[in-house]
Amino acid sequence: MTLFPDMIKQGLGSSIIGKAQEKNLIEIDTINIRDYAYNKHKQVDDYPYGGGAGMVMQPEPIYEAYKAVTSKLSNKPRVIYLTPQGKTFNQEMAMELSKEEELIFLCGHYEGIDERVIDMIVTDEVSIGDYILTGGELAVMVMVDAISRLIPDVLSNGVSATTESFDDNLLEYPQYTRPAVFMDKKVPDILLSGHHKNIDQWRREQSLIRTYNKRPDLLEKAELSEKDKKILDKYCKS
Repeated sequence: MTLFPDMIKQGLGSSIIGKAQEKNLIEIDTINIRDYAYNKHKQVDDYPYGGGAGMVMQPEPIYEAYKAVTSKLSNKPRVIYLTPQGKTFNQEMAMELSKEEELIFLCGHYEGIDERVIDMIVTDEVSIGDYILTGGELAVMVMVDAISRLIPDVLSNGVSATTESFDDNLLEYPQYTRPAVFMDKKVPDILLSGHHKNIDQWRREQSLIRTYNKRPDLLEKAELSEKDKKILDKYCKS
């Protein structure tokens, strides 16, 4: 539910997410909130009570848009409102939401949305980071992309979604492709060895080391084996 449906369509209409829609693996509908404004100018915002800068989105058009959407569904899905006040979006949340059959995203604009309609329909308040955007559309596209790629068959390689950064709360290991030598920099010999067990072990070690160097906070939540701990302990002492 948005004031700028074309922005969503254009942003999610190409690449992997666009192909997933063509294959009917996912369906993305855009509902223009402005279509549910009763005044002749299709105005959906007004000045805030109590004064202050900017405009606030009115509750009625949003609620009417919500009723129109849910009237076509057998169940009432979760309604996600994109707001800086929400819980920070992460991979764990993406995996949780990817299991839902349907989701409704509500994009705010201007100075925000009348609190009454938030209380009435919103089930989840979510933020994609501690910064302010002009509207919720970009944040929705980030979330839809992250969630959709976890749905079976959306990625051409089914293994990809489970071997990337944040899997097990670890960052992904370094990746290389041809040529084997680029500007005197060689691909690690282990990756050219063809010894898959050793390659898997190297990748695990690199994932641990990279997480320690770049996002040590993730290690607090990671499930580490005794072997993992020994690798980290050895690396930390070296």
